[in-house]
Amino acid sequence: MIRMEYPSPDFRTRTHDSGRPEIFDEIRRRWVRLSPEEWVRQNLIRWMIIVGQYPGTMMAVEKEIKLGSLRKKFDILVYDRNHRPWLMVECKAMDIPLTKDVLMQVLSYNMAVPVVHMVITNGNECHIVSREQGHVTWLDKWPVYI
Repeated sequence: MIRMEYPSPDFRTRTHDSGRPEIFDEIRRRWVRLSPEEWVRQNLIRWMIIVGQYPGTMMAVEKEIKLGSLRKKFDILVYDRNHRPWLMVECKAMDIPLTKDVLMQVLSYNMAVPVVHMVITNGNECHIVSREQGHVTWLDKWPVYI
């Protein structure tokens, strides 16, 4: 497990006409509903860019994928320098425990979009699985961007 320490938040937020809070997503370049899961997602994206030095231009957020006849959305996908899917993140709200079911969710997404690294997080902690050359290992730190 990796404990997360985030940079100080300096997000752009607003209240929508309907009264619901929104946050500006720099990757999607639009305002999105500020749910507890979105708060985790935005803090993690910010950490990945500032601390992890992952280029924001190589990230996709909440894109649809097909799993057989099902349509699902991954939270964050990071592409490597050759534009190949490299790391996928499944975010949960801070009060959601990181269970086997959460891990199975990101593993199923990996069937549609194969990546080397899979991350599950609830904002407080992260678990990272690396799959290289047929070997699966749990990492104790974030992989360096390649």
